Amino acid sequence: MSKLETSLQAAMNARIIGSGSETMVLAHGFGGDQSLWDKILPYLTKRYQVLLFDWLFSGAVKYPNLYDPLRYSSFDDLIALMDELHLTSSVFVGHSMSGMTGCIASIKRPQLFSRLILIGASPRYINTDDYEGGLEGATIDNMITSIESGYENWTLSFVKLLVDNNDPLSVEHYLRCLKSMNPEFVVPLAKIVFCSDERETLEKVTTPCTIIQTTNDLVVPESVAHYMQKKIKGETTVEIVKADRHLPQLTAHLELVHVLGRVLGFEMFSTP
Repeated sequence: MSKLETSLQAAMNARIIGSGSETMVLAHGFGGDQSLWDKILPYLTKRYQVLLFDWLFSGAVKYPNLYDPLRYSSFDDLIALMDELHLTSSVFVGHSMSGMTGCIASIKRPQLFSRLILIGASPRYINTDDYEGGLEGATIDNMITSIESGYENWTLSFVKLLVDNNDPLSVEHYLRCLKSMNPEFVVPLAKIVFCSDERETLEKVTTPCTIIQTTNDLVVPESVAHYMQKKIKGETTVEIVKADRHLPQLTAHLELVHVLGRVLGFEMFSTP
């Protein structure tokens, strides 16, 4: 690779588009890439300079050798990318696993973000006696086994769990992203994401925060959003988007844009 290609900006396909004096960072979740933001991007770029990127585990990354599943730390990459681009005081929008990534980065570097917006985020996915995470430990174990025994078949079942089945174009979009991932990355990443417990991290988060939750998320129940609201130290609100499953940026993008506009204090609902 050339010197340019060794930069994190190039490795993560990072780009900044849009106008405005403020920066917004869009961080996709497990199995995705930056294209999952395409539907809401035209609304955001009218108001913000928007940073888009792909995590190094994404199938959209051209240099998969840069991803080490045994040593990977997404929040370290996020901090390093923002340092490389000289960005601070940005609005962070993180979907799913990236929600907690943004929380951890905000603790390590409080000046990075002026606000955290967490879509379908969870500090722990597995239920305990006194906590509803949404999934049983046996469910995660079965998922790992399914990935290892037949990745192609697993992607078909997993996408139906996460994306509104009444929106076939969105189902196909996420399925393409998921299938483009290196299967060797998926098992260790799934273990990190779905077996993690970051509940104690929440009380260290002081950045103002908005948690966005869909009305019928089969992976992250609404109780998780309210749990996070109670535990996060910074001022935190919960916003509900009327949508089915886990990816409102795909299947309910206008509703999501409306909520973002209300949270951020301006109208983004006009035609882009």
